[in-house]
Amino acid sequence: MLSRGRLCSWYAAIIGGALTVAVVLWGCGRAAPEGAPRAGAPKAPGAAPVAQAADFGPLKGRWVRQDGDYMIEIKSIGADGKMDVGYFNPRPIHVGKAEADARDGTPRIFVLLADQGYPGSNYRLQYDKGSDTLQGSYHQAASGETFGVIFDRLKDQ
Repeated sequence: MLSRGRLCSWYAAIIGGALTVAVVLWGCGRAAPEGAPRAGAPKAPGAAPVAQAADFGPLKGRWVRQDGDYMIEIKSIGADGKMDVGYFNPRPIHVGKAEADARDGTPRIFVLLADQGYPGSNYRLQYDKGSDTLQGSYHQAASGETFGVIFDRLKDQ
Protein backbone atom coordinates (compact mmCIF):
# COMPACT_ATOMS: atom_id res chain seq x y z
CA MET A 1 0.00 0.00 0.00
CA LEU A 2 1.18 3.57 -0.73
CA SER A 3 1.91 6.03 2.03
CA ARG A 4 -0.27 9.10 2.27
CA GLY A 5 2.52 11.38 0.89
CA ARG A 6 3.21 9.11 -2.08
CA LEU A 7 -0.52 8.77 -2.76
CA CYS A 8 -0.93 12.57 -2.90
CA SER A 9 2.05 12.88 -5.26
CA TRP A 10 0.58 10.16 -7.47
CA TYR A 11 -2.83 11.93 -7.61
CA ALA A 12 -1.17 15.28 -8.36
CA ALA A 13 0.80 13.73 -11.25
CA ILE A 14 -2.32 12.12 -12.73
CA ILE A 15 -4.43 15.29 -12.40
CA GLY A 16 -1.62 17.47 -13.80
CA GLY A 17 -1.14 15.14 -16.76
CA ALA A 18 -4.88 14.99 -17.43
CA LEU A 19 -5.15 18.78 -17.34
CA THR A 20 -2.25 19.14 -19.76
CA VAL A 21 -3.84 16.69 -22.22
CA ALA A 22 -7.22 18.45 -21.88
CA VAL A 23 -5.72 21.89 -22.57
CA VAL A 24 -3.83 20.61 -25.62
CA LEU A 25 -6.89 18.87 -27.04
CA TRP A 26 -9.11 21.86 -26.33
CA GLY A 27 -6.67 24.23 -28.09
CA CYS A 28 -6.35 21.97 -31.15
CA GLY A 29 -10.08 21.75 -31.65
CA ARG A 30 -10.77 25.48 -31.45
CA ALA A 31 -11.95 27.22 -34.60
CA ALA A 32 -10.13 30.30 -35.85
CA PRO A 33 -11.81 33.63 -35.03
CA GLU A 34 -14.43 34.82 -37.50
CA GLY A 35 -12.76 36.41 -40.52
CA ALA A 36 -9.25 35.22 -39.61
CA PRO A 37 -7.26 33.93 -42.60
CA ARG A 38 -6.55 30.22 -42.59
CA ALA A 39 -3.38 28.75 -43.98
CA GLY A 40 -4.01 27.40 -47.47
CA ALA A 41 -7.57 28.73 -47.60
CA PRO A 42 -8.67 30.04 -51.00
CA LYS A 43 -9.64 33.72 -51.28
CA ALA A 44 -13.33 34.46 -51.15
CA PRO A 45 -14.83 35.93 -54.32
CA GLY A 46 -15.12 39.71 -54.02
CA ALA A 47 -12.48 39.87 -51.29
CA ALA A 48 -10.57 43.15 -51.06
CA PRO A 49 -7.53 43.15 -53.35
CA VAL A 50 -4.19 42.59 -51.70
CA ALA A 51 -1.74 45.46 -52.12
CA GLN A 52 0.21 44.74 -55.25
CA ALA A 53 3.51 45.89 -56.60
CA ALA A 54 3.07 48.23 -59.53
CA ASP A 55 5.31 49.84 -62.08
CA PHE A 56 5.10 53.49 -61.09
CA GLY A 57 7.79 54.51 -63.62
CA PRO A 58 5.30 55.87 -66.17
CA LEU A 59 3.90 58.28 -63.56
CA LYS A 60 7.16 60.20 -63.18
CA GLY A 61 7.40 63.47 -65.06
CA ARG A 62 5.51 66.69 -65.55
CA TRP A 63 1.78 66.64 -66.30
CA VAL A 64 -0.33 69.60 -67.49
CA ARG A 65 -4.09 69.78 -67.05
CA GLN A 66 -5.95 70.11 -70.34
CA ASP A 67 -8.19 72.95 -69.12
CA GLY A 68 -5.62 75.36 -67.68
CA ASP A 69 -2.17 76.18 -66.39
CA TYR A 70 -2.18 73.55 -63.66
CA MET A 71 0.83 71.25 -63.48
CA ILE A 72 1.74 68.23 -61.38
CA GLU A 73 5.41 67.27 -61.32
CA ILE A 74 6.03 63.75 -60.03
CA LYS A 75 9.70 63.71 -59.04
CA SER A 76 9.95 60.31 -57.36
CA ILE A 77 7.86 57.46 -55.96
CA GLY A 78 9.05 55.23 -53.12
CA ALA A 79 8.37 51.51 -52.86
CA ASP A 80 5.79 52.36 -50.18
CA GLY A 81 3.92 54.64 -52.63
CA LYS A 82 4.97 57.93 -51.02
CA MET A 83 5.61 60.51 -53.73
CA ASP A 84 7.72 63.63 -54.00
CA VAL A 85 5.40 65.91 -55.95
CA GLY A 86 5.21 69.54 -56.94
CA TYR A 87 1.96 71.30 -57.89
CA PHE A 88 1.86 74.59 -59.79
CA ASN A 89 -1.00 76.98 -60.66
CA PRO A 90 1.22 78.37 -62.29
CA ARG A 91 3.11 79.28 -59.08
CA PRO A 92 4.02 76.54 -56.55
CA ILE A 93 1.18 75.34 -54.28
CA HIS A 94 2.10 73.36 -51.14
CA VAL A 95 1.32 69.62 -51.37
CA GLY A 96 0.37 68.14 -48.00
CA LYS A 97 0.29 64.49 -49.05
CA ALA A 98 0.99 62.53 -52.23
CA GLU A 99 0.67 58.78 -52.62
CA ALA A 100 0.57 56.21 -55.39
CA ASP A 101 -0.98 52.77 -55.44
CA ALA A 102 -2.37 50.35 -58.00
CA ARG A 103 -5.69 48.64 -58.53
CA ASP A 104 -5.89 45.78 -60.99
CA GLY A 105 -2.42 46.75 -62.23
CA THR A 106 -3.41 50.36 -63.00
CA PRO A 107 -1.27 52.99 -61.24
CA ARG A 108 -3.26 55.62 -59.33
CA ILE A 109 -2.27 58.76 -57.44
CA PHE A 110 -3.74 60.89 -54.69
CA VAL A 111 -2.50 64.46 -54.22
CA LEU A 112 -3.76 66.54 -51.28
CA LEU A 113 -3.16 70.28 -51.50
CA ALA A 114 -2.46 72.20 -48.29
CA ASP A 115 -1.88 75.83 -49.20
CA GLN A 116 -3.81 79.06 -48.61
CA GLY A 117 -6.99 78.86 -50.68
CA TYR A 118 -6.51 75.13 -51.29
CA PRO A 119 -6.67 73.24 -47.95
CA GLY A 120 -8.42 69.93 -48.47
CA SER A 121 -8.56 70.22 -52.25
CA ASN A 122 -7.28 67.06 -53.90
CA TYR A 123 -6.71 65.07 -57.05
CA ARG A 124 -7.56 61.39 -57.52
CA LEU A 125 -6.07 60.27 -60.82
CA GLN A 126 -5.21 57.06 -62.59
CA TYR A 127 -2.75 56.46 -65.39
CA ASP A 128 -4.18 55.58 -68.80
CA LYS A 129 -1.43 53.76 -70.71
CA GLY A 130 -3.18 53.97 -74.09
CA SER A 131 -3.38 57.77 -74.10
CA ASP A 132 -0.42 58.38 -71.75
CA THR A 133 -2.61 60.62 -69.59
CA LEU A 134 -3.62 60.95 -65.94
CA GLN A 135 -7.41 60.97 -65.67
CA GLY A 136 -9.75 61.38 -62.74
CA SER A 137 -11.16 64.06 -60.49
CA TYR A 138 -10.27 67.30 -58.77
CA HIS A 139 -12.18 68.09 -55.58
CA GLN A 140 -12.24 71.81 -54.81
CA ALA A 141 -12.78 71.88 -51.04
CA ALA A 142 -13.69 75.59 -50.85
CA SER A 143 -16.76 75.15 -53.08
CA GLY A 144 -17.40 71.47 -52.35
CA GLU A 145 -17.43 70.73 -56.08
CA THR A 146 -15.67 67.87 -57.88
CA PHE A 147 -14.63 68.09 -61.52
CA GLY A 148 -13.44 65.54 -64.07
CA VAL A 149 -9.90 66.34 -65.21
CA ILE A 150 -7.26 65.02 -67.59
CA PHE A 151 -3.51 65.71 -67.44
CA ASP A 152 -1.28 65.31 -70.49
CA ARG A 153 2.40 64.46 -70.14
CA LEU A 154 4.70 67.35 -71.01
CA LYS A 155 6.72 66.03 -73.95
CA ASP A 156 9.81 68.24 -73.45
CA GLN A 157 11.24 65.86 -70.88
